[in-house]
Amino acid sequence: MKKLGLIIFAFLLVTSFGCNNIKGSQEEANININDGKDNTVEQSSESTAEPEYLTYDTFLEKVWDFESNPQEWVYEGDVPCVIDFYADWCKPCKMVAPIMDDLAKEYDGKVKIYKVDTDKEKRLAQVFQIRSIPAVLFSPKEGRPSMQAGALPKAQYIKIIEDQLLKNIETK
Repeated sequence: MKKLGLIIFAFLLVTSFGCNNIKGSQEEANININDGKDNTVEQSSESTAEPEYLTYDTFLEKVWDFESNPQEWVYEGDVPCVIDFYADWCKPCKMVAPIMDDLAKEYDGKVKIYKVDTDKEKRLAQVFQIRSIPAVLFSPKEGRPSMQAGALPKAQYIKIIEDQLLKNIETK
């Protein structure tokens, strides 16, 4: 019995240090790669846009005031939007989060990226009947929105944005 306990303890010890060590080695490898040149990137040319977190009240103001107009979707924004309904404890949501960050930068000024924490904004989750997360709402500037449940690869989000949100918008 003692042997079994020691084996389990040793296994847990090795796996916990092993995961951290592998992660550390990868980070060190990324940091230590240097070809002797200055590899700094000018960040001023890169967009610093980030997803905006919505509350119940800001949702009514910036997206759709369903209290005043419950029968018809009337989008309040100037550009199409993507709304990520998520929760901090949700693993697939954590996979989607960096994608939303990238999309906010890539589509800065063309598409607004919003996030709604379903644990904090239960009323919004209830209005949209969110049963599983992540759930992503795509709202064109005009017309009906569409909902996509589950985590998708970045390419899928881009395709939906291009085909459903930006297809009929005139470029300046």
